[in-house]
Amino acid sequence: MIMFSSRIKLLSLLAPIALFATTDASASYKRENLPIRPAHTYSIVARDKETGQLGAAVQSHWFSVGADVIWARPGVGAVATQSFIEVSYGPKGLDMMEEGASANKTLKTLLAKDEFENVRQVGMIDARGNTAVHTGSNAISAHCHIMGENFTVQANLMEKASVCQAMADAFRVSQSDLAGKMMAALQAAQKEGGDIRGKQSAAMLVVEGDKGTSLWQGRVVDLRVEDHKAPIEELTRLLHVSRTYAKMTDGDNLMTEGKVDEALAAYAEAETMMPENHEAIFWHAATLAAVDRVDESLPLFKKAFAMHPLWRELVPRLPASGLLPNDQSIIDKILAVK
Repeated sequence: MIMFSSRIKLLSLLAPIALFATTDASASYKRENLPIRPAHTYSIVARDKETGQLGAAVQSHWFSVGADVIWARPGVGAVATQSFIEVSYGPKGLDMMEEGASANKTLKTLLAKDEFENVRQVGMIDARGNTAVHTGSNAISAHCHIMGENFTVQANLMEKASVCQAMADAFRVSQSDLAGKMMAALQAAQKEGGDIRGKQSAAMLVVEGDKGTSLWQGRVVDLRVEDHKAPIEELTRLLHVSRTYAKMTDGDNLMTEGKVDEALAAYAEAETMMPENHEAIFWHAATLAAVDRVDESLPLFKKAFAMHPLWRELVPRLPASGLLPNDQSIIDKILAVK
């Protein structure tokens, strides 16, 4: 990763004055004070009008792009801040929207205070579905943005300016949930050519639509691909894994509520979603055994043991935690499975 001072030196060689020019040609130019982190990229911020979920997703030829670019808060809004990033647009923008400002007012306020708005690119959406987007006059081409119903897409340093239209079209026609719609937009951007420099990292964040929900409870999807030759493909794979584990969590929550049959159905669905995942198989089996359905559990234990033999070692440890009956005959029956 290029250190901050090195990036400033690089910029001084490649784009000494024009890139950050102010309206006053005689204004002083202090490179060492520029609050920039260059992450030229394409992104989307969006809201699901049915569930109220809010989210953002991004891809770039830059390491760990998600850490700085995408921001979201349950029941408040989502932000993507990119090009020559001012990271504070994320948390400050969410704070303003949480206090009641619209996405448009929030963005205008932040831009008005930014000496270098001409190199920023920012998309925002609030919990009411209001959108706002800005592309500075000195963003690196090809650049574009589109503001649609419940979404904005924005891109810079692209191979083609048609990236934004491809993203918007893909988002609009997708019949998936919010995460799936945003993934479709990222995939469409890459298919259109994407970042002229290539591919490196991608990220997605989706939160619930209910204001006041804590971030740790309201986080629906939080995925990052920090450094990968095919980040969109990897993010797509991780989204599927995330959905599988969310279904397993549903099973855990249903068990806690005493809804055993519904919990078992959730575990079975997770197992179907990722048949190669021995974790889902094992906990499905353990749940059956825990509710006195040991005979039904044995074929699943057998399958899990074959895929990952160390599950056998875990079985005797579970009664102490209340996850299997404290009955040695049951434990022996499970471990006798070959």
